Amino acid sequence: MKLSDDLIVIINSEFNHFSQFNNSITHQFIYFCTMYLTDTHTHLYLDEFNSDRAETVKRAIEQDTRSMLLPNIDSSSIDNMLKLCEQFPDNCFPMMGLHPTSVKENYKEELDLVELWLEKQKFYAIGEIGIDLYWDKTFLKEQQVALVRQIELAKKYQLPIVLHMRDSFNEIYSIVKDHISDELTGVFHCFTGNPEQAHKITDMNFLLGIGGVVTFKNSGLDEVVKEIDLKHIVLETDSPFLAPVPFRGKRNESAYIKLIAKKIAEIKNTTIEEIASITTENANRLFKFIIT
Repeated sequence: MKLSDDLIVIINSEFNHFSQFNNSITHQFIYFCTMYLTDTHTHLYLDEFNSDRAETVKRAIEQDTRSMLLPNIDSSSIDNMLKLCEQFPDNCFPMMGLHPTSVKENYKEELDLVELWLEKQKFYAIGEIGIDLYWDKTFLKEQQVALVRQIELAKKYQLPIVLHMRDSFNEIYSIVKDHISDELTGVFHCFTGNPEQAHKITDMNFLLGIGGVVTFKNSGLDEVVKEIDLKHIVLETDSPFLAPVPFRGKRNESAYIKLIAKKIAEIKNTTIEEIASITTENANRLFKFIIT
């Protein structure tokens, strides 16, 4: 699907905030959007949004963030994530997986539950998964085992993987490279690495998830983004974490994707509309959430 500045989106159910274009198309409506942004990684189901969750989603839509991908954390987050997706079925799309910081003594039972859910209903990715060595290295071996099993699930269910990487690039890269195949693809979420790491990722045909850190003054991520072709990039907030400038240190939300897109447009010397078009096309090619 080619997404231009005036995007034509064909979807199976009506967005209440758009106008119907053609009454003759049964159960399909065509909409023209000046901009279509996608947040490929947002935890809008967490407690930080308990007081205004629906309003936060609506605010994102009003700011042209029309699609939001929700990564799971563990068994405790599934119900709230799915409830939000049921409330906004045209905008919120769930993933299923076990977050590396939730890999503990009971990780095998958690992984069994992940596969049970994958058998029960549609998900758009296996995520978020990976290795996190920032807080604790106690369960490194178990995190590695969990990552391999979830990569195997991704292949089985033909889904992309969404990788959480913190102080663990070499460990994750080694595992992914060992399991790389034509059917394995995904995104390195919240990428903040160097150009060499970025090129290693794109050489495997994986995407880079770029979030609010790119707006931080001394992050150096802007120089990395400058080197990477836009075809390798998707946008994300990781809400409620890592809010972009000028909201750094405050609660993040999906509406702020526009600030990240604006920053990347400045880096690439192009328009925010082009950033929205290309990154949403990249995201949809990976996650297949826009029905055409």
